[in-house]
Amino acid sequence: MSSPAPMPPLPPRPRRSVAGPLVLILIGVFFLLGTLGVMHLQSLGRLFAHYWPLLLVLWGVVKLVEYYDAERHGARARGIGAGGVFLLIVIIVFGLAATQVARLNWGALRDQMDLGNDDFPLFGHTYTYEDQLAQSFPAGATLRVTDERGAVNVSASSDNEIHVAVHKRVNAESQEEADKWNGGTKPQISVVGQTVTLHANTQGAGDHWVATDMDISLPRKASVTISTQRGDVSLLGRDGDGEITSDHGDVSVSDVNGKLTLHLKDSSARVSQVSSDVFVDGRANDVTLEDIKGAAHLDGDFMESVKLSKIGKGATFKSSRTEMEFARIDGEVNLDSGDLEASDVAGPVRLATRSKDISLEGVSGDLRLEDQNGAVEVHVSKLGNTQIENRQGDIEVYLPTKASFQLDARAGNGEIQSDFDGLKIENGDDQATGSGSIGNGGPHLVISNEHGTIELHKGSDLAGLPPAPPAPPKPPATPAVPKVTEN
Repeated sequence: MSSPAPMPPLPPRPRRSVAGPLVLILIGVFFLLGTLGVMHLQSLGRLFAHYWPLLLVLWGVVKLVEYYDAERHGARARGIGAGGVFLLIVIIVFGLAATQVARLNWGALRDQMDLGNDDFPLFGHTYTYEDQLAQSFPAGATLRVTDERGAVNVSASSDNEIHVAVHKRVNAESQEEADKWNGGTKPQISVVGQTVTLHANTQGAGDHWVATDMDISLPRKASVTISTQRGDVSLLGRDGDGEITSDHGDVSVSDVNGKLTLHLKDSSARVSQVSSDVFVDGRANDVTLEDIKGAAHLDGDFMESVKLSKIGKGATFKSSRTEMEFARIDGEVNLDSGDLEASDVAGPVRLATRSKDISLEGVSGDLRLEDQNGAVEVHVSKLGNTQIENRQGDIEVYLPTKASFQLDARAGNGEIQSDFDGLKIENGDDQATGSGSIGNGGPHLVISNEHGTIELHKGSDLAGLPPAPPAPPKPPATPAVPKVTEN
């Protein structure tokens, strides 16, 4: 009987790969350095975002060495395996995401989100610095201020010098790094001819976040030009002209004798006590102009509200939706997304808008008004030639009791009502008409409405009459027996 044939030797088992564990060890070492405070987590993130492909290179080198080692020993090299594939996918996904995040302009993103200094630890720590600058200011010179990020406050000085108080905030990972960025972002003053330039130099740190607030005082007669991209502006006490360009900030101006020009982008403005003309353009939020002895001119997109008060030489307003013109504003004009209200305005007044309810109180002089999809109410104190057109909204006109005028009114799909006797009013099924003269004729009153009523009332001059004397008090009535009611 023959002996059984010997079993063939089993092939050597493939050795376990060390590529995955080695990569995990490296990642663990980096996190350990971060938790021990040896390296800042932000620095670790930046290193990973830039150099994560080296982990794939290291993995490939290890796998290549293992392959040749297994071939030399006649063994089969181990593959990547399901766990290794999963780890590679995780590294690639997080690496690509980290790279895109690192490419973001975090300073601009922080500004867009309106985050404070300590709102989000990703931006690092905030370090503050103070500085003082002073220099003689040439007579008759103009100051130009540029500050990419930070507030600018300008006031009058008591001497012939320019004084600058600097308040700086630097975001950095350490005091040493903050000191470095502070040294590279010193505000600079230069003089060329009759122009003095003050630059905050916040871009000297590159992509690192630096904000510089500057309190500036200089001779009152000097003209000032200010440009900011992210910060509030205050201009107080100036005999020369002022020009301000503001992006994402609040502008406050008061006590200016020269001409004032505002270029706004997503900014608000409050202006008072200006002796010359005021010009506002751009894309603005809230705008308030009050006590302007010159004229006011507004041209742009106004997203929230506009208030004009006491404008001595008239005002013009133009946006994509509304156009207004007043010869003088003794009271005020308030404009928002759905309403337009004005009081004590002198004509000629021209107003064209849509989808707004309009209320004018104390109008004197000529009036030209156009609206649609809104109600119109006009109280006239001194009647001039008046033309009112509206669609999809009622019209109410209040005239002085003794007013003289000539009427030509038409209402399509509406009615006409009048408190004045002597006018010819005809209300038909589809159209109503009104015509005639009151008193000596005088100014023309032309009113047209589609899909709305027209009402003419007496009584806009009642506000000027003295108050009626109070009625004598009545004796108290006998109290009645209370009744039981249900709630």
